[in-house]
Amino acid sequence: MIVFTIMLSSFAFYGYQVLFTPNVLPEKEDRLFAIAPGASFKDVQNALYDQGIVTDLVSFSVVAKLKDYDRLVKPGLYQLRKDMSNLEAVNLLRSGNQTPVKVTFSVARQLKELAVPLSSFFAFDSTSLASLLMSDSIASSYGFEPHTFISMFIPNTYEMYWTSSPRQVLDRMKSEYDRFWNDERKQKASSMGLTPLEVSTLASIVESETNKLDEAGRIAGVYINRLKRSIPLQADPTLVFALGDFTVRRVLDKDKRLDSPYNTYKYEGLPPGPIRLPTIAGINAVLNYESHKYIYFCAKDDFSGYHAFARTYREHLINARKFQRALNNERIFR
Repeated sequence: MIVFTIMLSSFAFYGYQVLFTPNVLPEKEDRLFAIAPGASFKDVQNALYDQGIVTDLVSFSVVAKLKDYDRLVKPGLYQLRKDMSNLEAVNLLRSGNQTPVKVTFSVARQLKELAVPLSSFFAFDSTSLASLLMSDSIASSYGFEPHTFISMFIPNTYEMYWTSSPRQVLDRMKSEYDRFWNDERKQKASSMGLTPLEVSTLASIVESETNKLDEAGRIAGVYINRLKRSIPLQADPTLVFALGDFTVRRVLDKDKRLDSPYNTYKYEGLPPGPIRLPTIAGINAVLNYESHKYIYFCAKDDFSGYHAFARTYREHLINARKFQRALNNERIFR
């Protein structure tokens, strides 16, 4: 009886330790633990050991098998807390209650450039997302043309799951796009005589012209004035986009003869689609454009990033010649 009691007490004590004693991240900080899609229980064990997450892998494995976790591995990104017990850790991993990641993106000149930064937040590789981004049929399934598909991606920070598929990511972007273009924004666009897609296109031009948010609305106002008067936009960034060389800092007269629907010197109105990823700030700058009588603008000769605005072509020529001299002085010929 004494031996049996001692054995029973020892077993109970060991069982308590196995279940409830801290075994995760000893003397370390909380951390995220990733289980890739298709991972086996052995893969999980190896990762926990290799990353130094558990102190006693044997006791963790015992609890995992008691809870049938060895047959119920669920992929995901899980927040493991310092000094969690085996039971707490197994219950978390077994539940599939993963921690969402904050997905952020902001800058892209072309849609394909989104594949790498977006995929970095997920378990899938960039090629699987790139194939969808460049698919005409996928763009059409969301109600866009290939040249307007980039409009669907509203730069912001979104919470999503690491295990999301490329198609689930696109579905989320479409739902966010629909949420962004609420009745108020649609009404503003309509009052300007523009569709949401046209607003996005104009926003992409405005943001290519300036990174100064305090003058974005004024530049948008210039383009609105030109559209209303059927004056070609003559926007250098659209011509740079048509050339396909984003290193160009100076547009030449020969460039203006390029036959492209994105050549707003040659063709009146907006180009077929955005020339870069339009941001919320840029879209809002267009929707809330500054009302004025300016028809022209060009960069200031101090290279401050700001622009000089003009109501007449004569005033504009004076400003333009100052900037051209500044370019020559800096030996910027292309």
